[in-house]
Amino acid sequence: MERYSRQSAFSHIGREGQEKLLRSKVVVIGVGALGTVAANNLARAGLGYIRMIDRDCVELVNLHRQVLYDEDDAAQSLPKAIAAYNRLKRVNSEITLEPVIADVGASNIEGLISDMDLVLDATDNFQVRMVINEACFKHRIPWIYCGALESLGTTMNILPDGDSPCLKCYFGESIPSSTDTCRTVGVLNMLTVTMASIQTAEAVKILLDSDSVRRELLFVDLWENRFDMIKIEKDKNCPVCARHEYEYLSSE
Repeated sequence: MERYSRQSAFSHIGREGQEKLLRSKVVVIGVGALGTVAANNLARAGLGYIRMIDRDCVELVNLHRQVLYDEDDAAQSLPKAIAAYNRLKRVNSEITLEPVIADVGASNIEGLISDMDLVLDATDNFQVRMVINEACFKHRIPWIYCGALESLGTTMNILPDGDSPCLKCYFGESIPSSTDTCRTVGVLNMLTVTMASIQTAEAVKILLDSDSVRRELLFVDLWENRFDMIKIEKDKNCPVCARHEYEYLSSE
């Protein structure tokens, strides 16, 4: 426990909380700008089992914001999940790290999350997020939505407790269709670090059953110095969290 002494000294964690974190299992879906920060934070915080999933390989353009990779990884075009594993196993050899090279979708999402305590969204695809939303509600697993683009970030804890809204409640009948991406409009690396750090702080609180888990959507604009919390109302007729209908899980 000496490794975590500065963390367990925090009164809201303590030794008992640290031991609970060491027994916890978390999956990070996407090991890019958000996912590298999230996996790094969780590994150093002593999350006992971290599954890291990504389909892509490291490129030079990733290095401005994807903190676990270096020029050698890009030169070898290493799969991101493998490069992240290689780095983090040198950071904390006492936890279990599982790299998975996969394209997450309806056909494999349930097998990838069903044995986890918490799911962290670090993707850049709203179709995949809707699949995550449905799979997590089906298996009653909490998950944390997180997104970042330009200087704008959003994150929301989604808890299958019967009272909390889900991502479908937030977006309603239509999911965002914008073609804006990091490639076309850019993103601040300060933003991705900020959003993933907020996401992983919430992850620790959820895993420790804290009363301080945020119930609102958090909106951040780093450029304009805005931090706003927005209450999302639960849709009592939501097909996912109210009626348990899983459109995206049943699609190809």
